[in-house]
Amino acid sequence: MTVSSESIEIPAGLESISGTLLTPSAKLPGILFVHGWGGSQQRDLARAENITGLGCVCLTFDLRGHERTHELRAITSREHNLEDLLAAYDILVNHPAVDSTAIAVIGSSYGGYLATILSGMRPVKWMALRVPALYWDADWDMPKQQLDRDKLAHYRRSAVTAADNRALAACKEFKGDVLLVESEQDDYVPHATLMSYRTAFDAAHSLTYRIVDGADHALTSDASQRAYSLMLNNWISEMVIGARLEDYPHHSATYS
Repeated sequence: MTVSSESIEIPAGLESISGTLLTPSAKLPGILFVHGWGGSQQRDLARAENITGLGCVCLTFDLRGHERTHELRAITSREHNLEDLLAAYDILVNHPAVDSTAIAVIGSSYGGYLATILSGMRPVKWMALRVPALYWDADWDMPKQQLDRDKLAHYRRSAVTAADNRALAACKEFKGDVLLVESEQDDYVPHATLMSYRTAFDAAHSLTYRIVDGADHALTSDASQRAYSLMLNNWISEMVIGARLEDYPHHSATYS
């Protein structure tokens, strides 16, 4: 951690004495949370509070078509929600306490998909993706609710490459650290989708792959929630906090 020093004069009785004030000059990493379709920032707040306690600035937000703007859901497209994510990123990165070179994005499902696209448009150093969904590039401006669910299910069971998908193309270019988390009993984002993402991250600085045993897509059990929170906190501690404070190398690829 770098330190800035300032020479000061300290009043002492009728005299003054010289002093040097040393303060940490390093700003804090910024962490941006992106919830899934049908979710909200409420699902991220507890994890964000824990990570803030590690020494980060965290931002959670509600995508358009959710919570306060739920009435817009029927007309909300992927383009709209990408605009939301870009706006949230810019708010976080411009916060005076945030180091703009140390940004992590944590996305779940649809939020993970959007996070990968964001990484190709804004500087991102770390990405944590839990059960990232996958969508074809066509119909980008179509309201998301109008996408054919059966067709999507078939698409996600297929082997999709970076040459054919915008999100995976961004993954292929990503050179930071990645946490990729699968739910063992996921009915919405199957194992094949996770493999498409995992294959695409061939230029990543490190890739950590984890499976939440027995978990469904939404982590509905308390045990699944705890397991994921532990995985995320451990990874944030190692990658974000550890790299900043200890300056040790962590070239690795771990799988389970």
